[in-house]
Amino acid sequence: MRMIISPAKKMNTDTDILDYRKLPGWLAETEQLLQQLQGMSYDELKSLWKCNDAIAQLNEERIRHMQLTERLTPAIYSYEGIQYQYMAPGVFSKQELDYLEQHLRILSGFYGLLRPFDGVVPYRLEMQAKLAGPGFRSLYEFWGRRLADALFSETNCIVNLASKEYSKCITPYLEESTRFVTCVFGQLIGDKVVEKGTLVKMARGEMVRYMTEHQVASLEEIKHFDRMEFKYNKTLSDEHTYVFIQ
Repeated sequence: MRMIISPAKKMNTDTDILDYRKLPGWLAETEQLLQQLQGMSYDELKSLWKCNDAIAQLNEERIRHMQLTERLTPAIYSYEGIQYQYMAPGVFSKQELDYLEQHLRILSGFYGLLRPFDGVVPYRLEMQAKLAGPGFRSLYEFWGRRLADALFSETNCIVNLASKEYSKCITPYLEESTRFVTCVFGQLIGDKVVEKGTLVKMARGEMVRYMTEHQVASLEEIKHFDRMEFKYNKTLSDEHTYVFIQ
């Protein structure tokens, strides 16, 4: 079983917390993307990132001086988004961190597929960013089915806790032999399940934490998730989607 999650836009460098274990598995591809970004002007980068000047200046500076094998932070500690805050990996035990390393995978537009303790540097490159280069018109086209194939080589059971932007790297290549279950966290308003962005990110982080603390080994165990007042709803769920209602 593997959980897949999205990265976060906000990142940090912390070389003191814990050492990274390995370099990312797609570093040659990352270097190719870095060279593409380094060849762009400030205005082109700002347009690509769709951000304000402060964020654009910070990330342009990062790109101009980026070294992919120096001052690395384990990915799980580098990302600072809401999902990662609620996951709270900083207080996991060694056993829990080992479970996380085995079972969690982070999808990244820049790095491809990351293990939690792969060493990364801060970057800004969303999967849906309109980056084109030699032989590719988008990051989806750049990565193709490589990330899905790598994931399928590890497991035939995937718990999807990623946004649609990132799970789209996997879903077009699903095989009949692969069980792919998306977790939905929402509120029942009338007869519709309504998902609220921030709440969903919080719940995804809590689900990773729950699975890690309980060393979850089967899909059936996920249904017992009860944090943030969420409860599994059997009626609204099916074999491909587990719906949790608050």
